[in-house]
Amino acid sequence: MAIPLSYNIRNLWTRRLTTTLTVSGMALVVFVFAAILMLANGLKKTLVETGSYDNAVVLRKGADTEVVSGVSKGQAAIVETQPEIAIGANGQELLAKELVVLITLTKKGSDSPSNVTVRGIDVTSLALRPQVKLVEGRLPRWGSSEVMVGSSIAHRFKDIELNQALCCGMRDWRIVGIFDAGNTSFSSEVWGDVDQLMQAFRRPAYSSVIFRLRTPSDFQAVKARIESDPRLTLVVKRETRYYTEQSEMMATFLRILGISLTVIFSLGAIIGAMVTMYSAVANRTAEIGTLRALGFQRKNILLAFLIESLLLGLLGGMAGLFFASFMQLITISTLNFQTFSELSFSFALTFDIVYKGLVFSLVMGFVGGILPAIRASRMNIVDALRTS
Repeated sequence: MAIPLSYNIRNLWTRRLTTTLTVSGMALVVFVFAAILMLANGLKKTLVETGSYDNAVVLRKGADTEVVSGVSKGQAAIVETQPEIAIGANGQELLAKELVVLITLTKKGSDSPSNVTVRGIDVTSLALRPQVKLVEGRLPRWGSSEVMVGSSIAHRFKDIELNQALCCGMRDWRIVGIFDAGNTSFSSEVWGDVDQLMQAFRRPAYSSVIFRLRTPSDFQAVKARIESDPRLTLVVKRETRYYTEQSEMMATFLRILGISLTVIFSLGAIIGAMVTMYSAVANRTAEIGTLRALGFQRKNILLAFLIESLLLGLLGGMAGLFFASFMQLITISTLNFQTFSELSFSFALTFDIVYKGLVFSLVMGFVGGILPAIRASRMNIVDALRTS
């Protein structure tokens, strides 16, 4: 017969102080573990949601980002002739030739400089990015030195307000609008007329060409044609794939950092659980002897103490995930390692992170409780009763 679960719950409640301390230690470890995974997931989610599966990005061969890419005007004109490009409601091709450059702005509060992405857009750029919504002011006029800024830029950098002047590219640009692009990296960019920005930054070539596919299945055909054209030195990627690649380096770094911190902290939590369970065994020697005298076998004692340790781990995991869930309310800003520009994103909790957090907490409970449980199960009945 098995020892009832109520026995374990009662013992944990009786030792409320040690239970609370052990659970708190495990909760801290799970909190750190979950927070790092949420950070990496939030970064990846922000960049992936930036792209559209129906859009294709054309870059210079060998370029990983738009910042280091270059597409000449002649090459862009050839790309424009591809039959797979979708046509908009006004009869115009849904294709945009864009420029991406980096400038330095000063952050609010810290007064520290940070790189910000400036994107030169075409007349069809907004049609290709329906998630972009104007929230204040108006759109820049084409052919003018006017720009609009993403909401994250407006919130985090000094002197970025409507009707303020933004000095870059040896020219003053008037901020006439603020836009919001939801949970995407576009909210961390400054947008202006591509031709004006190319003149100001003395760029003879575009950074990329973006276009909407007539149907998603057309991607392989247009990719093969452009990449095999001897006149071109370009590569074609789905926009979703392009932005996924932008997150890989940073996300990998965060995961390695998270695993390292978690391993260090988890050792302390496991030792704490082990000390707690060894103390429980020492204080309940007579109780263990009584259970054995009542007919409970060694495996029943082993299982009872192991379940008790697993309950500690489960409680710690649930508490850690509970507090980690509030991190979703926080938006942070950091440097994207691949584009070297400022990027704002939020923590993102998923079922996979919850699952991993709970499994990890149970593993800590098991490792911390297995040796004390074995010790309790090997106690001699006579010696255990004699201590009482």
